[in-house]
Amino acid sequence: MPERRAGKRSRRKAEQWKRHFERQRELHTQIKEAAGDILASQNFRGTKRYIQHGNMTVNAHCMDVAKYSLAITDRLHIQCNRRDLIRGALLHDYFLYDWHDPDHAGIRNLHGFYHPGIALRNAQKEYQLTPIEQDIIRKHMWPLTVIPPTCREAWIVTAADKWCSLLETVHLHKGSGKGKTK
Repeated sequence: MPERRAGKRSRRKAEQWKRHFERQRELHTQIKEAAGDILASQNFRGTKRYIQHGNMTVNAHCMDVAKYSLAITDRLHIQCNRRDLIRGALLHDYFLYDWHDPDHAGIRNLHGFYHPGIALRNAQKEYQLTPIEQDIIRKHMWPLTVIPPTCREAWIVTAADKWCSLLETVHLHKGSGKGKTK
């Protein structure tokens, strides 16, 4: 009898892993379709060199924020522009420097306030951003940015970013193991 229960638990666990894997693949496909140009960008790929929180790279953090943003919209049945949501989520931390680096000591203390503007300027140099994408990037650090988001996509990315940052900071989200560690 205990062997039968253990077998059922194993099958149930395997089914959960299978559903999780399929969902991750589906989210990655949606991200690739909406933002293949961003994913292929040398600058975006370069964000794998910078640590965001804990041992999570900026690249992995942005990918997670995009995935969680999609999950929030799906779970809560929120209608929004999914393409802009994905692209804004990927570019929300497009500041392109390591804010932990001693060379950026002045920025380190004020990084939370300044990096949305820096990320927006960097993204505008490479991409034609929609007003929604701009709002996401510019205001994802609300309330530090003072002016709140003005579209639902920006609110969703802001919430997903806060959740991912919390998990990374308390080390509940495992980083890619790539990049520098602090």
